[in-house]
Amino acid sequence: MTEGFMGPPWQMDWRTDARVSFEALPDYAREIVLAARAELVTAKDPYFRGIDADAGLPEGMRVVPGRSTDPGGRHICFFDSGYGWLKYSFVRRTEDPQIVVEEFFWQEAEPIAPFPAEP
Repeated sequence: MTEGFMGPPWQMDWRTDARVSFEALPDYAREIVLAARAELVTAKDPYFRGIDADAGLPEGMRVVPGRSTDPGGRHICFFDSGYGWLKYSFVRRTEDPQIVVEEFFWQEAEPIAPFPAEP
């Protein structure tokens, strides 16, 4: 054990239903989720608090509190330009701090269809 509060990289645990959803994804989609996961587990503060705290995140990714009245509670990490999200909580324990993914969602973007030709 170490003395005091541990820092990143954080551990990440998934609820069973969120893990099953993640594992059902195609390989290329899993890579997108793993990139978002990498940003969360290496962040100094997984809740990205403060002004422009998430400015260093990759394009198409942002983190917001689940409720504005509870900034220390569940957060939502949107990734893939909003086509997917992780709802997670950060358990700030001295000995074993970790991120717990409570819900997971991703939907592949549909290609933009051209307008039908006039008859």
